[in-house]
Amino acid sequence: MKTSHPVDLNPKRSEEPIWWGLFGAGGTWFAMVTPVTILVLGLLMPLGIIDAEHFSYDRVLAFATRWVGAGFLFLTLALPMWHAMHRVHHGLHDLKFHTGLAGKVICYGFAAFMSALAVIFLLML
Repeated sequence: MKTSHPVDLNPKRSEEPIWWGLFGAGGTWFAMVTPVTILVLGLLMPLGIIDAEHFSYDRVLAFATRWVGAGFLFLTLALPMWHAMHRVHHGLHDLKFHTGLAGKVICYGFAAFMSALAVIFLLML
């Protein structure tokens, strides 16, 4: 007697976990890092609680040209972009704009392009 398995033993491969991973990483980064950045640069520094000299051009440039600073800036620019473009891609689908492969290529291609620009600009520092 042959029984069928309720689970497909040979599932079709999908690239969706990559996009969902970047979406999750971007959302987490945006939720955890962006509020602190806004607090420090948009509130504490203008109110004089943090000395503005800590954010002088020379100090920020020195931070941005080190690997840890460049990595921080890259993640701050790239991850939220992947999050946003994944949200746009799936939002279009929810709004009944079924763009198919073209929509996926445009959304994720734009996120990749912006990530590449971030790398280029950081390497030019």
